[in-house]
Amino acid sequence: MHPLLPSLAAACLYAGATAYQSLRLTRRVAPDKRLLALLGVLALLFHGASLFAQMSHSAGLALDFFNAASLIAFAVILLSLLACLRMPVENLLLLLFPLGCLTVLLAQLMPNGTLRPINEEPGILAHILLSIIAYGILTIAAFQSLLLLLQDYQLKHKHPSGLIKSFPPLQTMESLLFGFLWAGWILLSLSLLSGALFLDDLLAQHLAHKTILSSFAWVVFAVLLWGRHQLGWRGHKAIRWTLAGFCLLMLAYFGSKLVREFILHI
Repeated sequence: MHPLLPSLAAACLYAGATAYQSLRLTRRVAPDKRLLALLGVLALLFHGASLFAQMSHSAGLALDFFNAASLIAFAVILLSLLACLRMPVENLLLLLFPLGCLTVLLAQLMPNGTLRPINEEPGILAHILLSIIAYGILTIAAFQSLLLLLQDYQLKHKHPSGLIKSFPPLQTMESLLFGFLWAGWILLSLSLLSGALFLDDLLAQHLAHKTILSSFAWVVFAVLLWGRHQLGWRGHKAIRWTLAGFCLLMLAYFGSKLVREFILHI
């Protein structure tokens, strides 16, 4: 099967789920969680088939810029759907489904970079997997912080929209944010540790920016979690630190890949 077909199917399902959820929230009616989950799972199945077709290569794993973005979006949506089984985080899907739609189409339609396929030993592949899951969970935390910012703004101005009225209480939203931050920070720690163990030189030319920026992001999230535990940080301060750490992390991964593949061609 040509990867274009599952890519288009995934994009249509993501778009349909977004339209359904938006329409229900506009009418101030909660979406049917089972239908939303079904659409999300079907979209993920087609998304996964598209990724498999695009990334499978005789020389190794083709993890160029747009494939990596699509893979991280896949992981983020999968983790969010799993989280929905236990936590009230289905509103995150309103932001994540469009992300999945965009990345699966870009991975299919945009030209690939010059990055060579990855054919490495299990330790390095485990490092890559840990990095992707860590980025995924911290991406969820960043989107959660944006929803928290919107909720706080509308509650303060006493103009809650249909979307905000469907949110859990503010305290629950903050607890969910820090739950994601703890999980993401732990996985990011394991990712950096595995990189130190299995990569020959973390400060080699092609890894230096990624290593330094990821370490700075690790410090930002560590300070935020310490501030929450010791000083009771919350609200806008927590949101600012979350978004700062997320920006550093995205620059570490996508910034370095963008420069290497499309500017330096290495």
